Amino acid sequence: MDRDAAKQAAAEAVVHLVEDGMCLGLGSGSTTAYALEVLGRRIQDEGLDVRGVPTSFATERRARAHGISLTSLDDDSTLDLALDGADEVDDAFRLIKGGGGAHSREKVVAHQAERFAVLVDPTKEVDRLGTEVPVPVEVLPMAATPVMRTVEETGATPTLRTADAKDGPVVTDQGLWIIDAQFPSGISGPADLDHVLNEHPGVLDHGLFLDMATDVFTGHPDGTVDHRSAL
Repeated sequence: MDRDAAKQAAAEAVVHLVEDGMCLGLGSGSTTAYALEVLGRRIQDEGLDVRGVPTSFATERRARAHGISLTSLDDDSTLDLALDGADEVDDAFRLIKGGGGAHSREKVVAHQAERFAVLVDPTKEVDRLGTEVPVPVEVLPMAATPVMRTVEETGATPTLRTADAKDGPVVTDQGLWIIDAQFPSGISGPADLDHVLNEHPGVLDHGLFLDMATDVFTGHPDGTVDHRSAL
């Protein structure tokens, strides 16, 4: 499968939702990068006037490179539309995000958006969340061991995310660590897991996005796009 072509198709489709004057949430990751490129082209070709709230340092740099004006939630706390990718998405529009470690900021931005559109290729669609990818849990370093024990109690195998043996733990933009919770057979109760993780002291946030996405755009290598909407 040509996943790059699929991502490009999804990006072209989702950016059609953007209208003049909108304030946007700008997600992170490779699929969103295509959307930023398309958005930058529309700004140049159509004189589109939009501004965006980036969810990571990498997104901020990429947006500036494409001529996208930036703002913050301090100045624009309500967003018209958020655009982002996902590591997994199921039929109920539930997501796992955070392969790039930006999920906490992505969740804040998505929560502030009136509409949250997700871009994926077909490999990201699953019947059951957690089947292929772990749930990332962002934690205070001092809370890592207690959180890992709680993750084990949910039936998952916790692993502290590391860059490599020499560099040690991956450090997020917030200066925190990430624990990846891998479920051998997928997640049986996403809402229950969401509650357990949210209630644990030392957890900033995690990669389960439940009841947040309003639209899913699935791009295919031949350029076609499936659009599902909960609106």
